Amino acid sequence: MAYVPVPKDLSKVKTKVALGLTKRQLVCFSAAAAVGVPTYFLTRGIIGNSPAVIVMILMMLPAFFVAMYEKDGQPAEKILKNILRARFFFPQTRPYKTENLYSYIEKEGSLFVGKDQKAKSAGKTPAKEHSGGKAKPKRP
Repeated sequence: MAYVPVPKDLSKVKTKVALGLTKRQLVCFSAAAAVGVPTYFLTRGIIGNSPAVIVMILMMLPAFFVAMYEKDGQPAEKILKNILRARFFFPQTRPYKTENLYSYIEKEGSLFVGKDQKAKSAGKTPAKEHSGGKAKPKRP
């Protein structure tokens, strides 16, 4: 029986279009060739053969990087976009702020206490005294 290895995680399997390359890799390599080859032929007569090759390589490297680099299932441009968003478009320090429900309750309680104190100072007794949940023992 022939044995064919099947990967456990099928989400990492990429469809190959031509020459064992994905569509993304083909597009990026074609763009690199479209930029690098004319650069080489235009600079070869001016600066010499070896420096022209180095310039061609430097012009092609970003496209190769975009075609091949992938981390955590994200391609290079998504990672670069996330880095730029985190560094330049959003604030560096994000303070932890919560909405404290207890502070709202405390403010409302202080408003009621203020009304009770105004009523006492005017000679009126408040409608109901609240013991705060603690029962006071009766003394005989």
